[in-house]
Amino acid sequence: MASLSDIGLAAAINILSAFTFLLAFAILRIQPINDRVYFPKWYLKGLRSSPLQAGLFVSKFVNLDFKSYIRFLSWMPAALQMPEPELIDHAGLDSAVYLRIYLLGLKIFVPIAFLAFSVMVPVNWTNSTLERSNLTYSQIDKLSISNIPTGSNRFWTHLVMAYAFTFWTCYILKREYQIVATMRLHFLASERRRPDQFTVLVRNVPPDPDESVSELVEHFFLVNHPDHYLTHQVVYNAKKLSSLVSKKKKTQNWLDYYELKYSRNQSTRPSKKTGYLGLWGDRVDAIDFYTTEINRLSKEIELEKDRVTKNPKYIMPAAFVSFRTRWGAAVCAQTQQSRNPTVWLTEWAPEPRDVYWDNMAIPYVSLTIRRLIVAVAFFFLTFFFMIPIAFVQSLANIEGIEKAVPFLKPFIEIKVIKAFIQGFLPGIALKIFLIFLPTILMIMSKFEGYISTSSLERRAATRYYIFQFINVFLGSIITGTAFQQLDKFLHQSANEIPITIGVSIPMKATFFITYIMVDGWAGCAGEILRLKPLIFYHLKNFFLVKTEKDREEAMDPGTFGFNTGEPQIQLYFLLGLVYAVVTPFLLPYIIVFFGLAYVVYRHQIINVYNQEYESAAAFWPDVHGRIIFALVISQLLLMGLLSTKEAANSTPLLITLPVLTIAFHLYCKGRYEPAFIKHPLQEAMMKDTLERAREPNFNLKEFIQNAYIHPVFKGDDDSDSEVMSEKWEEQEPVVVQTKRQSRRNTPLPSKHSGSLSS
Repeated sequence: MASLSDIGLAAAINILSAFTFLLAFAILRIQPINDRVYFPKWYLKGLRSSPLQAGLFVSKFVNLDFKSYIRFLSWMPAALQMPEPELIDHAGLDSAVYLRIYLLGLKIFVPIAFLAFSVMVPVNWTNSTLERSNLTYSQIDKLSISNIPTGSNRFWTHLVMAYAFTFWTCYILKREYQIVATMRLHFLASERRRPDQFTVLVRNVPPDPDESVSELVEHFFLVNHPDHYLTHQVVYNAKKLSSLVSKKKKTQNWLDYYELKYSRNQSTRPSKKTGYLGLWGDRVDAIDFYTTEINRLSKEIELEKDRVTKNPKYIMPAAFVSFRTRWGAAVCAQTQQSRNPTVWLTEWAPEPRDVYWDNMAIPYVSLTIRRLIVAVAFFFLTFFFMIPIAFVQSLANIEGIEKAVPFLKPFIEIKVIKAFIQGFLPGIALKIFLIFLPTILMIMSKFEGYISTSSLERRAATRYYIFQFINVFLGSIITGTAFQQLDKFLHQSANEIPITIGVSIPMKATFFITYIMVDGWAGCAGEILRLKPLIFYHLKNFFLVKTEKDREEAMDPGTFGFNTGEPQIQLYFLLGLVYAVVTPFLLPYIIVFFGLAYVVYRHQIINVYNQEYESAAAFWPDVHGRIIFALVISQLLLMGLLSTKEAANSTPLLITLPVLTIAFHLYCKGRYEPAFIKHPLQEAMMKDTLERAREPNFNLKEFIQNAYIHPVFKGDDDSDSEVMSEKWEEQEPVVVQTKRQSRRNTPLPSKHSGSLSS
């Protein structure tokens, strides 16, 4: 059982670690040689130039302005200065709303902590229940509900506080849901046109022996949406083509490198060996070798393109269908297209950058089987991970370690070593076990077949949260209780065991405090330091970077990582809501995390992260739902805890809380969630009318037609749009236009269930 001194040592270690990370960041970020590591977003936007290009030789690598070292914390106010509308323009709505999750934590827990320390801590502290018991406890536990005697009337204080905390949390959640929903609708109705506003994805197109998939899609939408259908693009299985294009890009990069090398020194032509990694083989002229390779790959790519576009087995029964108006796309995306609900399935198309092309070629009928396999695999992953969790929890018990390895007892009993083991080691050990989990969960989501990166991340985030709830939260409480109180259980009667468990749940707060400090405090400071990207950038820059394009790829700005970041934040919401009534001493540690994380991630989003897609905050219903889930769990745990304290009079009133919370969630789901899954037809029509009046000659087809073409079909240079417009003209010759007129009023055969009018 970690004591107050152990927590103090852990806090000192983590504060010192966080300060060291922040100080190192403050020094490293102002060095010219690290500029691309700490400000990559501005380089990608073309708004920042390298400081290595001018000045003295030493000043190219080391900042010689000593005044800048004095202002080493200037990045903090700078990160808070950018207003939210400007932040949305700079980084996107996803990034701005993601930061609001940290603000939400502060809005919820700062008033709760103030109220808890003003009312509940004095009520808990002014008792001597633990002193008269035979349980192992610390000074922190005297601040918890464990110090209230069984059957005491003081439990009414905790009941009233549970209601107050619930109502406050629900009020803040509703207010925030309304704000984010308004931000999303305003963002979608902005002046800027986006291809996904006019496009739907059609899947499970039924086969037809007389028509190709492309002709069938065109026929179907000309019949059923004659006034709004604009164009379409079928989905190809282009995995082999993708590998050829990728190989050509790498070869082109090597050619650029050797041409640049030759331009600097034209006395000798560069050469290379033809063997693996240039270690053996015949020595040849490098420029001629890579030029020949590029010509060979270009021919292979053209042949593969013809094979993919003309061979029916490479054409998937799916297509991106674009409409002339937002209204037409909204109607199609939100309605059933045929009598048979398993064919002609329509949904909003992801943003072009958000499309996960590797999963577009997966047959729709196999998705259910894939998701069943992943569900079973996730169950076993979650179950068997309890074994290392139990081991981690055993580290928090000095007595358990001494019994397992008695020869280490003299070493372990040293005061500093003992404090380190109980106050710091469990949190860091658990963090290490969780490092590889996000990668495994993302692989599972990709196997399931989701077609957008945002949906992949949201699915992985949901599993990560479930995993953390079962293994980190419940697993830590259950196994920790069993390890710590095993000796007590063996010497107690059966009637006293439930009481011991009820007391031990709040006593587990000490472990979670150490975990918050390790993962939250030091973890945030480590995130802003970017030690791994810093090391990898300089290694790549020294050994691998050959061209400016290589240097740009070596920057690796990354993203805020919704699939890992949001579930981790939700764990703190869960801990805060569960322990707000049980052990309020944990709340200040969570508040420090939310405050530090908000500043750190705001800086990262402004200067570092380059979000690859924009989902317009589609993840907020998941955020809201998980906080509601944490609130209900906290109420159920409090109900179970009070039942062990013989506070039977308060139980009926506590039962009402989960019911009210779930009712509130259903209200919010019905009131605000439609803004995240549907598009209002009224706003779509108004926007279409305004755009037609403002830009009557705007060519929407030319704007859209390049959006949903697989990247491997696009050109290799700045002439992409020209190349692709030629490709679309090839797909729609005069014969097709004539055929289109004949199809416009020709219904599909009944086997397709194609006509909406039928």
